[in-house]
Amino acid sequence: MKQPIVLYKKLPDDLLQRLENHFDVRFFDGINAANRSQVIAALHDAKGMIGASAPIRADLLDHAPQLKAISTISVGYDNFDVPDLTQRHIVLTHTPGVLTNTTADTIFTLLLATARRAVEMAEMVKAGRWTRSIGSESYGVDVHHKTIGILGMGRIGAAVAKRAHAGFDMQVLYVNRQPNLEVEKAFSARRCELDELLATADFVCITLPLTHETEKLINRERLAKMKPNAILINGARGKIVDQAALIDALKQGTLRAAGLDVFEVEPLPADSPLLQLPNVVALPHIGSATHETRYDMAACAVDNLIAALDGSLKQNCVNPELLTQ
Repeated sequence: MKQPIVLYKKLPDDLLQRLENHFDVRFFDGINAANRSQVIAALHDAKGMIGASAPIRADLLDHAPQLKAISTISVGYDNFDVPDLTQRHIVLTHTPGVLTNTTADTIFTLLLATARRAVEMAEMVKAGRWTRSIGSESYGVDVHHKTIGILGMGRIGAAVAKRAHAGFDMQVLYVNRQPNLEVEKAFSARRCELDELLATADFVCITLPLTHETEKLINRERLAKMKPNAILINGARGKIVDQAALIDALKQGTLRAAGLDVFEVEPLPADSPLLQLPNVVALPHIGSATHETRYDMAACAVDNLIAALDGSLKQNCVNPELLTQ
């Protein structure tokens, strides 16, 4: 008899078939108020879960006494209480690596778009307001040979550093718990304290995970420490930035611009003040949103769940201490 699992995100047909070859799949299109009771019923004897974009907390897990593994189709895992999962002996897997370059591309897209005011200028053309050669009021700023400060030097941070150094001859500063000697050697990067990075960098790029320590790390006080006319780029998690403080800084002109793929609340409300600011480029959390990468993420997550439930999991585990028990 196949082990029952709960799938709470649509998958490509071939990946769904792969799951069905191994498991008794109970599919739900997300987890919401309308289907919550059905999800709870399906969890009673489920051995695994796979999906994305839904908080999986104790109120659901209390109904899943046989659950052994959860596979999230994401690199981030802030939708989960990892210590609680570990205490319940539930393995959590994620999909690092496969989205690194695509997310770094998105971050650099935001950097270039804000520096050169690309979205603002494109909207001017579409609105029929390009009636003469542009003047200095429409100029952007150079990216090449500037200083980039990267908060977090994991896979994505390193990929951003590579693009900055190799493509734009930028000086790379970074903040990280531990030195990344490989990045320092390859891209002439220098590790420094956060205050120095904020005071020095022309572009501050956030690639950190969301944790208790990083939530609202970039607050009003730290925004005030940024170099005048610097640009903030957030391609990590919205709650790392105090959004109200950011709005004030942008309105007051102490920051030149912000490029944001993530927000405190998503989707971003249509009445958000951010959308009224011409010096904000706002994207709908598209960091990994290409056909190729989203497929690769889903395939990785399927492989992770299969391995977790057959006891062969060797990588991509958020709480690897469970693998040795």
